Amino acid sequence: MRLTLLFLAFATLSHAQVKSQNEPTNAAEAAAKKAAEDKAVDEKYQALKATLPPDQQAWETVLEQNLGNGFYLPLHKKDKIAGRSNAWDFVQDDPKLPRVLLIGDSISRGYTLDVRKAMAGKANVHRAPENCGPTANGVKKIDIWLGDGKWDVIHFNFGIHDRKTPAADYEQRLETLVARMQKTGAKIIFATTTPVPPDTKDGPELVTQIAEKNEIALRVMKKHGIAIDDLHAFLAPQLAGIANPQDVHFNAKGYELMGQQVAKSIEAALK
Repeated sequence: MRLTLLFLAFATLSHAQVKSQNEPTNAAEAAAKKAAEDKAVDEKYQALKATLPPDQQAWETVLEQNLGNGFYLPLHKKDKIAGRSNAWDFVQDDPKLPRVLLIGDSISRGYTLDVRKAMAGKANVHRAPENCGPTANGVKKIDIWLGDGKWDVIHFNFGIHDRKTPAADYEQRLETLVARMQKTGAKIIFATTTPVPPDTKDGPELVTQIAEKNEIALRVMKKHGIAIDDLHAFLAPQLAGIANPQDVHFNAKGYELMGQQVAKSIEAALK
């Protein structure tokens, strides 16, 4: 019995020592550890990038310049070196198929892979090289997102990140963005901003803010003859089963449903 207790005490002490050796004890150590981990990931990512064909390297450079170091770029690098697909995968165009561009925030990012799956063999589905955020960012970055290629369909949304944008500013920026996208000659589709649970952690006012922004956006799109993909109306009746609790984001089922709906709207535009 005594030997058993001694063994357990030794094991506990050894575990604590290993844990203390591996875990930071203060903010400075935590920051240093994260920096070292980020450096290791970046080195592997850069080594992998160097092996890619020139067009794929160029795309990775665009992502490095636009995804931002705070959240999305580190995630992309980890996915890349692990061989996992994500919304920002390089798309090798099939010249026989139309080209589609998705523009939007994290909700759009969430359904991108599902749209690609649904549109396989029907269209080359690209997405803008970042979480597009609010209309203010859209006006600033739209030329980068559109690039130099020809687009057959552009499916876009701005809304959740504009929840506190003054109505007049939101409307004017949408006007600017629509005018720029129309110059591409593409068929344009606006997706209404998705609904949120009434108990969202951002407060019940977010429900009202989204409704107001959708009303403004629909008015602008109607004025310019822009097609509507009404994701808000599509998702609202089934929100309880697909929305993350108290959050604007969705579970895998929700993104799959959105991906299928977005694909349908794109196919309709292509016809």
